[in-house]
Formats: sequence, structure tokens, C-alpha cells
Amino acid sequence: MTQEVAFIRRATIHDINIIMNLLDEARNKMRALGNDIQWINGYPSRQIITTDIAQDNYYVCCDKENNIIASFAFIFGNDPTYNNIEGAWLSQQPYATIHRLGSCIGAIGVFHTIVLWASTRCQSLRFDTHEKNTPMLRQAEREGFNYCGIIYVSDGTPRKAFQRDFSDDCHTYPRNTSYSRQK
Repeated sequence: MTQEVAFIRRATIHDINIIMNLLDEARNKMRALGNDIQWINGYPSRQIITTDIAQDNYYVCCDKENNIIASFAFIFGNDPTYNNIEGAWLSQQPYATIHRLGSCIGAIGVFHTIVLWASTRCQSLRFDTHEKNTPMLRQAEREGFNYCGIIYVSDGTPRKAFQRDFSDDCHTYPRNTSYSRQK
């Protein structure tokens, strides 16, 4: 059964079990597709997600029945792992970063909806992924992200880094903490 994102809201601590299940499901999808390097050794941990939630940096995507079908971190400001890049960022304007994105099987249009939502909240958006994460690499291309180079995460492994700058005419939805899909 396919599920579409109807709205995005800030996650609460009450969502943590569902979020952790989604992240486990995403990790299993990665393994099934041959990506056995990304999200290892318990990453992202319950503690990381709990911290993201406490800092108002974690969001959930819900379907029209209010079921959580995806989750992600959306963090404003300098990401220390992005300070050194083998390549060059598209721009140096203020940015937000997407991290720890996971969705349930059957969820459609998740990344597209997140990018639309993010375009109303930041001038520039960055994310990174492992070269074996082919679904995210396809999404990066589909959503107009520019490949900028290689960064290294805290465990020393490389990630492909992407950036997309938004022009003022991209701001389609009102700036607030939630998003409802407009049909």
C-alpha cells in the first residue's frame, strides 16, 4: 500500500518508538540494496534522535490518517562535518541540513515533500549520503541538488555531499513549523 505525505510536524518524545522503527526499516532497506556501510554500529541511536527532538531539530511526515510514515532531522547552521570538503560548496550562504531521513516501505514522494517544505524555511539546503545509497543519490538528482564533493563523517568514512540553493520564487508554502499538502 502506498502512502503519501499529508503534512510535516515537529517530532515529540512520544514519537520516539515509531521513529526508531522507521530508522530500523530504512537501515534494513539499505542492507537489502547492498549498502552495508552507512548507518552502522547502532547509528542513528535513540539518544541522538532524543537530542534532535529536544533541540526541536527532528520532524515527522504523516499521512492523511496522521500515521507517521517518515522522519528526518532538519538542522540550521554550520555542520562541522561540512567544514572540510574535497570539492566546493555551491555557495556559502546560510544553510540547513537534512540528516537521519527514514521512511516506511510504501511511502512515496517523501524527499520531494521535504525539499518543498525546506524551501520555505532556508535559503540553501545540504545533505550527504554514502555512495552506495542509490535511492538517495537518485533523489538528489531528481530534486535538483548539485553534487559538491566528498566530506568525511565522524567515523572517518566518506560521504557524497550535495547542496541546493533556493531562489525567492521557490517559497511556495507559508513559513511555519508544520506543512500540509495543498491539493
